[in-house]
Amino acid sequence: MTSVDEHLERILATVRPTRARQARLDEAHGCVLAADVRATVALPGFDNSAMDGYAVRAADVAEASAATPVSLPVIGDVPAGPGSPAALLPGAAVRIMTGAPLPPGADTVVQLEWTDGGRRTVAVQRAPRRGLHIRRTGEDVAPGALVLPAGTIIGSAQISLLAAVNVACPPVHPRPRVAVLSTGTELVEVGTPLGAGQIVDSNSHGIAAAAREAGAVVRRLAGVPDEPDAFAAALHGVLPDVDAVVTTGGVSVGAYDVVKEVLARTGTVRFDRVAMQPGKPQGFGLVDGVPVFTLPGNPVSALISFELFVRPALQRMRGLAGTGLPRIVVTVGSDLRSPLGKRSFPRVGLERSGDGRRLEPATVAHLAGGQGSHQLTSLAGAQALLIIPEGVTEVPAGSRLPALLLPDASGAILSGMAWVVADTADVDAPDPASPDPASPAGFGPRAEAGRGNAAVPRAAGSAAR
Repeated sequence: MTSVDEHLERILATVRPTRARQARLDEAHGCVLAADVRATVALPGFDNSAMDGYAVRAADVAEASAATPVSLPVIGDVPAGPGSPAALLPGAAVRIMTGAPLPPGADTVVQLEWTDGGRRTVAVQRAPRRGLHIRRTGEDVAPGALVLPAGTIIGSAQISLLAAVNVACPPVHPRPRVAVLSTGTELVEVGTPLGAGQIVDSNSHGIAAAAREAGAVVRRLAGVPDEPDAFAAALHGVLPDVDAVVTTGGVSVGAYDVVKEVLARTGTVRFDRVAMQPGKPQGFGLVDGVPVFTLPGNPVSALISFELFVRPALQRMRGLAGTGLPRIVVTVGSDLRSPLGKRSFPRVGLERSGDGRRLEPATVAHLAGGQGSHQLTSLAGAQALLIIPEGVTEVPAGSRLPALLLPDASGAILSGMAWVVADTADVDAPDPASPDPASPAGFGPRAEAGRGNAAVPRAAGSAAR
């Protein structure tokens, strides 16, 4: 069998970032910068007021206090907007609005709350320091400065910054266009009354959603029949318009595995038995230059295979490093078993648990439910995928193992990221089966053959339950 790492390495060695191009800001959201962006203008572009108030010379109000306010004549108003204000005369004040340009001669803005708000004469009731409430030219970004480096994911804050420095069309790697094809004559679209032997097509919806989460633009083709001509027509119909294709089903050794039958005679798709559970039957290669991922048909196997292999590839296609899901280290909450020779990925929920011996609470993993490859409820309720190496068959409670944090867990987990990040040391896995933190998605070298009934040692002071 092929190892998880070998299969992933072959994928990442094949896929390439989408071709860089200039994109309008409304198109660039969610894309990745293909080159550094440097400022051609300053931000702010001119000295301006950070508050509503009065532009003054600090020396003129240095003695101001609530008991002895300093009164100054108000000689004008400066609203926000185009134009250049007149110079401020010594011993005078100018009413100024937030964002308005600072009049020449002024060196301080006294906020409205420190005055009596006078329109012709203003009484300043506190002495401000020189430079108070002034945004200086280039204070945020100087001309020529690096605004955003290549490889930055363009979110809402980045869009705002690019617009502020007057970059209308940044260079980006466009989001990859992905076609999702589910195969099976037994499949019907969600919402359809079920006949005998029919099942709802959940795979195309789940994989399409996962691809969107990974930053792709998705086209979903549901329920392609188990007929070679039908699958070939569907595949070749989308190839000219996409950057990748993901199929589910039809890759095992059954009589109706049409994906394998069609792709085995076209392109460079190679079908492997990958040493993992769930998700052993996998395929990957190029058809007409387009990467094609063939995933198993069982819904949990398909989604976990997506996270392990397709998500890192889509990251690479977006112009990112292709590291896959975030990796954390957890304490196993109960005894577990794993098949020898396979890397297994149990679905687990996470909780914090202080044991009195650690400075930070432990991140404890418990099975999220049934672990069958058809049991979607446990995946829907999971927050992470535990990684049990190939050479390990027994995992005692209290063991420390790596885990991959699932995307849907981000909202619940990231609010407690301090404890997740702190809990990332002392993995209890025998080398060389221990997943390597530097490898994509936390995968490491293959276990040595013939390790037998290996077990992960318990963490110090822990006991099996």
